[in-house]
Amino acid sequence: MTIEQIFEGFNQLKVLIIGDLMIDAYTWGKVERISPEAPVPVVNVKQREMRLGGAGNVVMNVQALGAKAIICSVIGKDSYGNALLDLLAEKELSTEGILQSEERITTVKERIIAGTQQIVRVDTETDKLISENERTLLLDKIKALALDAQVIIFEDYDKGVLSKELIAEVIDFAQEHHIPTVVDPKKRNFLNYQNATLFKPNLKELKEGLNIQFDSKDPVELAMAVNMLIETLEVKGAFVTLSEQGVFINFKDEEKHIPAHIRQIADVSGAGDTVISIAACCVALNLSPELVAGLSNLGGGLVCESVGVVPINKERLLAEAQQNYN
Repeated sequence: MTIEQIFEGFNQLKVLIIGDLMIDAYTWGKVERISPEAPVPVVNVKQREMRLGGAGNVVMNVQALGAKAIICSVIGKDSYGNALLDLLAEKELSTEGILQSEERITTVKERIIAGTQQIVRVDTETDKLISENERTLLLDKIKALALDAQVIIFEDYDKGVLSKELIAEVIDFAQEHHIPTVVDPKKRNFLNYQNATLFKPNLKELKEGLNIQFDSKDPVELAMAVNMLIETLEVKGAFVTLSEQGVFINFKDEEKHIPAHIRQIADVSGAGDTVISIAACCVALNLSPELVAGLSNLGGGLVCESVGVVPINKERLLAEAQQNYN
């Protein structure tokens, strides 16, 4: 398959994303005085904006690649929950996999920025697991929507949508229907993704999740740690992002370390979301481990050149992929 055919293939995919959906809120302003009430700056607000956050950034990346992206999540039945649904609708994204709960609040991460300096971040959230009833309802939605999907992404932010039970039920269902599962883990559920297709931690998550220390610059130690991960979780493959050291994949009996590309790094926020989105679409097209890792590595680097969390630009990714792989 040529690079052009791969990028055309992305347009035919349906990708189901399961995880913690949230709002990234930004308040920009100017500081000209200190409050008389307490020794804190007074921010005179110039602009406010709400964006899709958490698993929502993966949805945006999948859509940017040309695939049909559907998010399955539980949010609050509150004003922020309604705002989230509006944000999805504005981006022409499906809301059919969303459950609104009376028992939960919608997660919001609000950044107050004066000039270019972030002064404070205010988080409104719960990390309590969804109720058994909500889990059942969400699982029903997932099963209905996954039947014609080519890949499922677990996008875990430890906010309670993904539980050990839900993960196991979805992976069992996916295996029955031959749908690959790709995982972006966090600490709480790290060891609960038995039998997934491809598991993608970063270096810190790998060390903390397995409670091990090793020298990531030593290729033998890195390969042994990744093998240990695959054996512990009984996953088919692992794909580890190593920041400035690039990426390492062990999948389909192939091991590959791909160095990072030299770039002008402006902001690393959201790079992991881009990497998991590209990797999942590549797995759905049954590409080689080298292409899964290589294209994901290219995309992760590209979004680091932009300030803030931005989805991948497909045209730029295609141009770089053509230079590297044709």
